[in-house]
Amino acid sequence: MGKHLKMRMSRITIIIICLFIYVLCGVSAWAQEADERPLRAVPPDSPLPVHYSAPAARSVYTLLTADAVEQPLTQHYITQYSSPGGIAYLNAVLERGSVYLPFIRDELKKRNLPPELIFLPVIESGFQITAKSKSGAVGLWQFMLNSISPFDIKVNDYVDERRDFQKSTRGALQKLEDNYKTLGSWELALAAYNAGLGAVNRTIQRTKTRNYWELCKKNELKRETVHYVPKFLAVAYILSQPRRFGIDNWQRSQEWTAIPLKRQISLDILAKETDVDIELLRRLNAELINGISPADKNYRLKIPSAQLQSINNVLEQDDTQLVRYFYHVVRHGDTLWSMSRHYGASLDMIEQHNPGVSNRYLKIGETVVIPAFKDIKPPSRPAVTHRLEGQHIVKKGETLWSLGIGYGIDPQVLAEENGMELNQILREGKVLKVPIIE
Repeated sequence: MGKHLKMRMSRITIIIICLFIYVLCGVSAWAQEADERPLRAVPPDSPLPVHYSAPAARSVYTLLTADAVEQPLTQHYITQYSSPGGIAYLNAVLERGSVYLPFIRDELKKRNLPPELIFLPVIESGFQITAKSKSGAVGLWQFMLNSISPFDIKVNDYVDERRDFQKSTRGALQKLEDNYKTLGSWELALAAYNAGLGAVNRTIQRTKTRNYWELCKKNELKRETVHYVPKFLAVAYILSQPRRFGIDNWQRSQEWTAIPLKRQISLDILAKETDVDIELLRRLNAELINGISPADKNYRLKIPSAQLQSINNVLEQDDTQLVRYFYHVVRHGDTLWSMSRHYGASLDMIEQHNPGVSNRYLKIGETVVIPAFKDIKPPSRPAVTHRLEGQHIVKKGETLWSLGIGYGIDPQVLAEENGMELNQILREGKVLKVPIIE
């Protein structure tokens, strides 16, 4: 009797254990299914939860703290950017940024910086690589000309490296990292990116507080900076949860590589010779102001990886001309300045392509090589002789510029022939040498 009772008890125990395992597996499967289920987009007219709870453990956002997301201004911009129009805008912006996002993400990982910073160009430039603000800030990260020197970013006649997504990204992340090391807060580091490190430091010294939100409440920062950080946090909040908000473009990317150049090339000509998408080539090399690479052996052209072989084949063909030039035959009255104005090439560019050339030694009939940035006809000539055999008595209010227009001659030539500076004030009654109009 005791033996049978023990056997029954053992069976009951086994059944209970099996039921427990079954229930446990069911709960686990349900949890996994819920985790993988696409998140429903929040309707635009539905208020977002006041309290922010961080996403599941699989994603950790170091900047999107509960305190930061619950701020009224952050909530305001979350509502704004999560509307149908806002989501359509963000999808379009990320489509533009698809070429650059993988590189920015890699740079953030290398530097161990907050991953949300990948979205800062959304509010800086909308990922428009050639964006230029009213104040003159340029590129994805909106660098001012007076702030580029510490970051190996150059601007000259050929390149504006504020539009180079590699150099500008490295510079911007270095700037943000330096701001953080100085200020000890990412909100303040972002505020300093907008308002300047000096301005934020002075505000901290004056108010004796390093709390960004406290400074905002007291109106100690300029209005643009007060809105700048919450706007960024709102964008980062939405784009860090793409499925929830209906973001569907940011995973696409374009593989590219950078190659050295042995000679100058025009993006337009290279695209025609290789069937590479010219728009993609321009986006990858937006720093080339006129679409022509500089005569710099250190310059590396960024190209789609898939076209590497075909592009190399063309570059190796020495008989293929990859830059167009104008060949200007010097005539009487021509100056480098007038050629520069007509063809749209700077004096430095003309001098680079014509070693030893100068206004003083231009000879009638010689040829000056000028890079061709656009289709343009040679300059037309007015019906005048450029021998300055006539005389002109200066009247009140006249200038060398106005006389140049009147006599159909380059005012620079007029100044030089009369031994004057171009902007020199003319004395009434002065006699000048001028062309004789036929």
